Amino acid sequence: MRRQQPPRTLPAEYADIEFENNAQRLPLVLCLDTSSSMAGPPIDALNHALSEWTRELHDDVSLSYSVEVAVITFGGRGVTAWRGAQPLEPGAPVGPFVAAHIFEAPRLTASGVTLMTEALELAMQVVAARKTELRSQGLQYYRPQICLVTDGLPTDGTGHLTHSWQRLAPVLAEEQAARRFRLYAIGVGGLTDLGEQVLQAFAPKFNARLQGFPFRQLLQMMSASAGAEQKGAGDEVFEKIFSQFKTQRPAWEA
Repeated sequence: MRRQQPPRTLPAEYADIEFENNAQRLPLVLCLDTSSSMAGPPIDALNHALSEWTRELHDDVSLSYSVEVAVITFGGRGVTAWRGAQPLEPGAPVGPFVAAHIFEAPRLTASGVTLMTEALELAMQVVAARKTELRSQGLQYYRPQICLVTDGLPTDGTGHLTHSWQRLAPVLAEEQAARRFRLYAIGVGGLTDLGEQVLQAFAPKFNARLQGFPFRQLLQMMSASAGAEQKGAGDEVFEKIFSQFKTQRPAWEA
């Protein structure tokens, strides 16, 4: 198996994101598993859901001028940050966040291994960098959202199972307790019991193990969560939104 590239690090400098007003920003990161187990119908379903969700974001007056979207994938390309439909190369002078009203979804392919730990670390990095930039510009932001989606277990670059994720669990716990971001950890497809335990360690409140690949509902849930964030909702509202998402019937079964 080809060795995977190491996680890509992004520069601290981010190009300005174009907005038509000074709306308070809401950074949203989709951290998506594109490893080989996602090949075929699962990756097709993910691409279709991303395309539909993108159109909905463009049409949503409330979200389209406050939400800014970044995509991080982990699979055959290693760990990759995307700026809209384009992958970012190491040392790129721009960051991955794109205003929702001009966001275009990447067309994803599935191959390779599951560098989940490194992908989450990059997600935290880009969120922290974006918040720093917004503060430097005198702009306000809502609590960022990170959504991890996987159908497997964390591996190293050679495809072997790894326990490296355990180093990340206490860091994530501290970050979430400090309300630096809200993390959703979603298992799809044939996720194992151990895989579910990993997601529970990452996001004790907002984790789910779902049958099939209900990406459509998942992305709609993220939009509902973003809307609740804009309204300053309490934790019980987010728990209700997530509970409703977990109990609805998937639109696409494996």
